[in-house]
This record gives sequence, C-alpha cells and structure tokens, in this order.
Amino acid sequence: MAKRSQRSKSREHFSASQNVQPLFPNRPWSPHDRDQENRDRRYVKNVRAMSPTQQQLMDAIDAQSVILALGPAGTGKTYLAVAKAVEALEAGKVQRIVLSRPAVEAGESLGFLPGDLNEKLAPYLRPLYDALTERLGTKRLKTLLAEGVIEIAPVAYMRGRTLSECFVVIDEAQNCTYGQIKMLLTRLGWRSTMVLTGDPDQTDLLPGMSGLSDIARRLEPIPDVPVVRLTEGDIVRHPLVASMLTVL
Repeated sequence: MAKRSQRSKSREHFSASQNVQPLFPNRPWSPHDRDQENRDRRYVKNVRAMSPTQQQLMDAIDAQSVILALGPAGTGKTYLAVAKAVEALEAGKVQRIVLSRPAVEAGESLGFLPGDLNEKLAPYLRPLYDALTERLGTKRLKTLLAEGVIEIAPVAYMRGRTLSECFVVIDEAQNCTYGQIKMLLTRLGWRSTMVLTGDPDQTDLLPGMSGLSDIARRLEPIPDVPVVRLTEGDIVRHPLVASMLTVL
C-alpha cells in the first residue's frame, strides 16, 4: 500500500505534456518535434529525383517501355530503376520483377567459388540485393524471391525467354557485349518495361568489347527509346566522387 500511494503521488507531479519523454535524449528528435525537421529520414516511401536529369529518367521510365540510363557511378541509375520496379509491382502494373547483371569480375580473378549456383552468383548480384533490401526490407524480399515474384539472374540465363508483364532491369550493361545487349533487348514482351543502366567509361571487358555505347548511339534517334545521359552533376554520393571523376 505504501509503494502504491508513493507512485500515485509521483504521478501528480507530472502534467499531461510531461508524460511523453524523448525516446533518445542524446538526439535532437523527440515526439514533441511536430515539424519533423530534426528526424532522421533514412527511408522514404516515394523516391524523388535529386536533379533535373534524374527526374528526366524517372519520367522516361513512367512513359516508355525501353530506357537506357548512362552515367558515372553514384548518379542513382540502379537505385532509381529498382525503386521504379518496386513501385510498379506494388501498384499492380507488372506481375514480376526481373533483375539481371553480367557476372564479370572487376579487374581481378576470383577463381573457383564454392557452393551451388546461387551461392556462386551471389557476389556478382549483391548490389541488386542491396537496392531491393532498402526498398522492401529483408523479410519481404525473401518472401518475394521464394515466390518467384522477384527474380535475379545473370545475363547468360536470359537467352530464349520472353518477359511479359515484367519490370526488367539490366544493371552494369557496360560489361555486356553488343550481341548480349541485342539479345536482352529482344526479350521484351507485352506490358513490360526494360531499363538498361551502365557507365561506358567503367567497363571491365577488354577494349572494344563493350557494346553499350554503340547500342545507345544506334537507339538514340528512335523517339520511343529514350537515352538518358547522367553526368557528374547528378552524383548523389560523397562530393569527392564527383571531383575525382572529373580528373580520373
């Protein structure tokens, strides 16, 4: 009884506004921050463009069926494409998401990789998993992968397929030959969107083997196939990335 009366007395000293205390005293945000100005926004539901060219890319994805996004590292090519793919899936515009990437080593030989096929390909496809995880969360991503709603496959496994009612993202297209990109473009089926992303200046193939620049030059005159070229001004990574790319 004594403890109960002591607790009731202590409650009387708090007003209604004092009943809610900051969750993290050492951080600037608290539940009383109605304007949400100091809250950490690491995740946003609706991705928005950080530059006019990024907005051009997002508008092109909404309007056209085949889009080429070319630009240096850090310009958001892959992230925006994956975000648009998730957006289309959740809106019911497509039935599946198919993400493909060439299994090309970045300048060093990894040798024999242990494990089954998925484990061997995991290091090459990791960037796509990272982008999907950020948009969907780990648990939901695992569910969609298990159900086959999201498929991540190397370029070599795309031949002979017709991708209808899909959102297709071909990442690191600069590591594909002309023949491979031509094969990928002809996989497009009905009610599908295909986005090819890549940086022609960062190919890991031998000189003259990458077909991305040639494909972009040939398709650019076609009105229904926009070729969006991002530049150093669209880089959203550390400011030093843009500075280094201007001299490297």
